[in-house]
Amino acid sequence: MSPRPRPTWIQVAAGAFGVAALVLAAWCLVFAVRAVIATDPLQAFLAAYPGAAPLPADTAEGIPAFVSWTHFLNGFFFVLIVRTGIRVRTEKRAGGLWSSRRVKKRRMSLALWGHVAVDVLWLVNGVVFVVLLFASGHWVRIVPTSLDVFPNALSALVQYVSLDWPVEDSWANYNALQQLSYFAITFLAAPVAAITGYRLSAFFPKGEAWQRILPERTAKALHYPTMLFFVAFVIVHVGLVFATGALRNLGHMYAGTDEVSGLGFGIFAATVVLMVFGWRAARRDDWIAKPAAWFGDVRLMKR
Repeated sequence: MSPRPRPTWIQVAAGAFGVAALVLAAWCLVFAVRAVIATDPLQAFLAAYPGAAPLPADTAEGIPAFVSWTHFLNGFFFVLIVRTGIRVRTEKRAGGLWSSRRVKKRRMSLALWGHVAVDVLWLVNGVVFVVLLFASGHWVRIVPTSLDVFPNALSALVQYVSLDWPVEDSWANYNALQQLSYFAITFLAAPVAAITGYRLSAFFPKGEAWQRILPERTAKALHYPTMLFFVAFVIVHVGLVFATGALRNLGHMYAGTDEVSGLGFGIFAATVVLMVFGWRAARRDDWIAKPAAWFGDVRLMKR
């Protein structure tokens, strides 16, 4: 494989100019919103809708333990999905092949098998999360129960853009923009990713009627942008976790406490180490080959 050409100074300068233009545009937007937010009509709107939709009166405070460990597994599997997905899209020559023992014509690269495998683990974790979410009653935290969520979400968005951010109390209630985002990720984006991924896999039925249900072109047009949506959500989500009180937020999610301490951060740091290890492991066909051999025949290719 020939090495990639190095970027020229013109490309570097163009990239730097593009980044500077985006930063300038962002600051212009901030100043424009800050000017508008000081007007009486918008102040009245923010007073009527402070940013958090009301929850049912009997909603318990706190973050259940299952939310913490499914949150970690969701992030860990998502890192592996992105890494194996990049390999599937960019790999020109497979480093190994996996073949089904039951269906002889079914075979795929080890990178694709790894992508499918972590997809399944991610889905199982998601199903467990949703079941426990409704069984525990914690669903009211991420499923809107009032139309007030929409004006409150707009209010929260305006406050975020103005950099005068809404008051955070995620131990008791997410703001409306967070609630809508978590709902969209869990109940809209995740099913779209799962359905389109299944359609593009070797396991989708080959019958003509099945092919018409969801055309391959439509699945391809939805699958990759959905992954980009997940990536954008993660970047914004992690950024706000650190910008709005990292120790308390990480304590909520990883340590199950509302106290400000380093415990949540320590657990988070350990999970990041595991994610880095998983990212590197997903590049190794010899490592993927070991679990793949439990479910079929594996043949590593010479480089």
